[in-house]
Amino acid sequence: MSKRTILVFIKQLRRPVFTTHELAALSGKSLSTTTQALNFLQKQGLIFRIYRGIWAEAGNERLSPYAVIPFLFPRQRAYVSFISALHLYGIIEQIPQVITLASTVHTKSINTKIATFSVHQIAPSFFDGFNWYKQTGDFLIAEPEKALVDSLYLSGRKKRRFGHFPELYFPTSFSFKRAREWTKKVPDYKIRLYVQKKLDALKVTSGLSNV
Repeated sequence: MSKRTILVFIKQLRRPVFTTHELAALSGKSLSTTTQALNFLQKQGLIFRIYRGIWAEAGNERLSPYAVIPFLFPRQRAYVSFISALHLYGIIEQIPQVITLASTVHTKSINTKIATFSVHQIAPSFFDGFNWYKQTGDFLIAEPEKALVDSLYLSGRKKRRFGHFPELYFPTSFSFKRAREWTKKVPDYKIRLYVQKKLDALKVTSGLSNV
């Protein structure tokens, strides 16, 4: 497969992130032939390998670490939550060192060329409250209220993750009432009580009058 041919197929996808399997299917070539062509383009500095079988166009302005997330979980879903989601909503100013994700898969860390992703397992019955970020379809993200409750939910478990936050800045659109509704759906009773207590304390210090 020539360099020109595979570049045509990459452009046809109209996005900065793509996989070896996608290009092999588009071109009708084998995975090994497609991989060889991609490795050649990488040597030319035109693309780079992000993770196993996942590539990106070098210098593409649309490329962001968040755009990689759907490709890391082709068989399961994961959504941005916890500290990362709170930062994207402006509730936390500090930029997280890793991108935090919620999923039903086991907790793990994924190191890629573009970012490190920290995946935290939540109960399948609590895997809800997310949508496409700004309706772009690039990646899934928790609603602001669900992201906060997700954080408190994890902090109530054994490892006490996200037990302490940097300073929080709640916009007037943030609804503690909606957050409490998510709290009621926490499957474990003891953790549910813990989350409710933490949420009530945050509401007192938030200065928001909404219920």
